[in-house]
Amino acid sequence: MNFKIGDMVTRRSYNHDVIFKITDISEKIVFLKGVNVRLYADSVMEDLKIYDESLEKTFKDDKVFQENVQEYMKFNRDEYFYLPGRILHIDGDKEYLERCLKFYKEADILVYGKYEKEDQMALNIKNHLEEIQPDVVVITGHDAYYKKKGEKEELLAYKNTKNFINAIFEARKYEKSPDKLIIIAGACQSNYEELIKAGANFASSPRRINIHALDPAIIALALSLSDKSKEIDLLKILDKTKYGKNGLGGIITGGTMYIGYPR
Repeated sequence: MNFKIGDMVTRRSYNHDVIFKITDISEKIVFLKGVNVRLYADSVMEDLKIYDESLEKTFKDDKVFQENVQEYMKFNRDEYFYLPGRILHIDGDKEYLERCLKFYKEADILVYGKYEKEDQMALNIKNHLEEIQPDVVVITGHDAYYKKKGEKEELLAYKNTKNFINAIFEARKYEKSPDKLIIIAGACQSNYEELIKAGANFASSPRRINIHALDPAIIALALSLSDKSKEIDLLKILDKTKYGKNGLGGIITGGTMYIGYPR
């Protein structure tokens, strides 16, 4: 079968578990990007099958996630006013960035989106932080784990974990306190422990599994809409994501939303 860039496909050898979009074709090797998960992969053509389901079914999770976070948007608007935390979302994928921005917009919170390839994030994040002065920063894109590449050095097994770590280091130079700047970092199969050690409040992936495209945004939105004077319910927030504690983990911190009176 003839495939072309932009086709949506699944892999027979993985029982069609992930929907991919073809980003490039080199001879018989096809390069793939997850449609719903933040994962890069490649495949031989013989292993691929065209995905022909409706777009509504393809993106059904987005609507579910919107419903899951509704409880964070229930406010007493008769007497109080609310100032949600400001979010800076830096993403290595333009399509995912637009999808996340749409998700934030539904909650009517202040968010700034920046598209940066993963290997450029550390170079530019300080400027973005100084310009926007966010309460929450998301550092995400794509990642992948290649076991054979990590035989000499563990981090070499990860496509972009090192890039995320470098960006976290730069962000912590800007603001050391994990209470004043909440960092959410990582993508599919990222090295969770190293991202947390580098200074992230939340990171993927404790079980080295794939995470959904919206998972980092779900965490960011929940933090933006959580009372600054109280500690977050960590387990509840993680449960809002696609794969819960297997896909993302983090530390208990305060929310970022100020509540005022009178309205």
